[in-house]
Amino acid sequence: MIAAQTKTNTNHPRLRRYLDSLKFGLYCMTHPLDGFWDLTHEKRGTMAAANTILILALLVRILKLKYTSFIVMQVYWEDLNLFLYLASVLLPLGLWVIGNWGLTTLFDGKGRLGQVYMATCYALLPYPLIQFPLMILSNGFTKDEMDFYSVLSVLSLVYAVVLIIAAMGQIHEYGVGKNLLFTVATLFSMLVMIFLLMIFFSMVSQGVAYFISLGRELLFRM
Repeated sequence: MIAAQTKTNTNHPRLRRYLDSLKFGLYCMTHPLDGFWDLTHEKRGTMAAANTILILALLVRILKLKYTSFIVMQVYWEDLNLFLYLASVLLPLGLWVIGNWGLTTLFDGKGRLGQVYMATCYALLPYPLIQFPLMILSNGFTKDEMDFYSVLSVLSLVYAVVLIIAAMGQIHEYGVGKNLLFTVATLFSMLVMIFLLMIFFSMVSQGVAYFISLGRELLFRM
């Protein structure tokens, strides 16, 4: 009985901290400079909340396929690869985090890899918060009202991008000019990493194809 009570008391502060850190994402949306500074420097954020926000963004992205009005989005399910659909978000996110951390580490950036990831995930919060109600409302829109949907949909993406840029400036303690410079440099590093990954997988596929053909040739001669 005492052990169960002790365990419950231990879990409550963790749950409270998780909920507070998740709620703090709303503060980061409305006060990005103070919010992202406190997120990392004052340890107001948690990895659990960051992962939750990322999962929510991915979940809303999937739900949009089914529940968005067909006037806005026509989905061909037979051609849809859900893994690649989610990878279109996760891969750029991973490249951004690694590229930004790698570059800023060389030029006095204060943020650690985990902090870059956490702040980036927190900055994605406008996407599910705007896209989810917009997805529901789209089913009541007429064709002439779809411009309203398009504007708000783009706004959710622009809002998230602005928050990501603001977050990077705060956690690395960069000025506006230096932060924008490293934002562009990070985007360029992402292209370089994509190019290297394409070369790597091309070499791997060619190597596998070579050994398969070699094995077939040996079997044929035997």
